[in-house]
Amino acid sequence: MVRNAALVLLGALACVLGLELLFHVLPVSTYTDTGYHVDPKIVTYRPRHEFRVSWGWNLEGPIRHRANNLGFLSEKDFVPDPNAIALVGDSFVDASMLGPGDRIGDQLQRAVGTRPVYAMGGPGSSLLDYAERIRFASEKLGVRDFVVVMEMGDIKQVYCGSGNIHGPCLDRKSGEPRVETQPPPSTLKLVLRHSAFLQYMLGHLRFDPMARLRKAVTFNEPPANPAARGYFAGMTTADMDRILAIFFERTAPFRKGQLVMVVDSNRVAINRGETAADPMRDHLIEQARALGAEVIDTAPVFRKHVESTGLHLEVSPHDTHWNPLATRLVADAVASSLSAR
Repeated sequence: MVRNAALVLLGALACVLGLELLFHVLPVSTYTDTGYHVDPKIVTYRPRHEFRVSWGWNLEGPIRHRANNLGFLSEKDFVPDPNAIALVGDSFVDASMLGPGDRIGDQLQRAVGTRPVYAMGGPGSSLLDYAERIRFASEKLGVRDFVVVMEMGDIKQVYCGSGNIHGPCLDRKSGEPRVETQPPPSTLKLVLRHSAFLQYMLGHLRFDPMARLRKAVTFNEPPANPAARGYFAGMTTADMDRILAIFFERTAPFRKGQLVMVVDSNRVAINRGETAADPMRDHLIEQARALGAEVIDTAPVFRKHVESTGLHLEVSPHDTHWNPLATRLVADAVASSLSAR
């Protein structure tokens, strides 16, 4: 019995080792080495770090990336230049799923011409994190003009524990500001992150054994209240006003030129031909304009494109980030707004 168990265990280990070697040959996504490399409240890649990304079980669209001198995903280094434009956002700006030339920063660079565009994307971040990047761009690079790309969850995700926080956040109960930095990885995690087999299982197949266990334990619990769904579920206009007020207050000392805010839209509804209003989103746009931002509402831009061409603006059915068509449309709208001043 013991001998048979030992043989089974050895066989399993040999299989895992073989898969590890195989996935090292295949274009599996590699360790991105993110952390507080350039600022204690800003998560970036390690400067000059090279990594590879691909998608899905079939390792679709492999791309090799290299972070710049400040750890952002950009083809250019960022140097002090008051004529530069800082483009701030989350994975919509980082856009590691797109190749060089297709990301919003590259598209905006072509649209504005000679002015350098500094794409400062940070996957898994939200609005108050963007304020820190604006502060950093102003203090370290002398930037005066800023473009903020807001995806639909950026307001609600500012609450601590949302899973989309790099540093500053708001306490869910009291609403008071806090700082919630990500803990450094343990030595074991650092070692395991270099495993191509684990990267494939966790990143490509989204196999999370702990999530499966939690789902099994809570199988008989009643489903969540359908009314609790939505980008702004559980929020009031007062909540939104307070979050926006904090963002504008924190960025006020550094906004010495233009602030353009690009607000993403419900592209699922647009693709279906639906035109239902979203009062909370409308309030967000109205309030941001009242506080001094130039707001680009992507809804009419995207709707016109989809209705006239029939082409969707997502990377794929499984990835709702902007594809190159969408980034070009947004870049042209931003460039028009900047040149109008």
